Amino acid sequence: MEGISQWTPIILMIFALYFLFILPQSRKAKKEKKFLSSLKNGDLVVTKSGMHGKIIEVNDTKNTCVILTMAGKIKFDKTALSFELSSELNKKK
Repeated sequence: MEGISQWTPIILMIFALYFLFILPQSRKAKKEKKFLSSLKNGDLVVTKSGMHGKIIEVNDTKNTCVILTMAGKIKFDKTALSFELSSELNKKK
């Protein structure tokens, strides 16, 4: 009986870590992956560095996209796009 009571706090801490850190992070990663795969021409996006623009070309094989900004056309890697800011921007349409 003593063996079980010694391991109970450790097991509870492992479950707490899983539910507080690992599970939310994996959910966020799935949402971001879905967002990146659903990008299409005409979507308004924000990069992680803060540049706003409109997607004019998506290249799935090279995992890049061309964004039209006020400065002109710029080619970005898809992972440089901000999931949170872009989804908020497209929600307001």
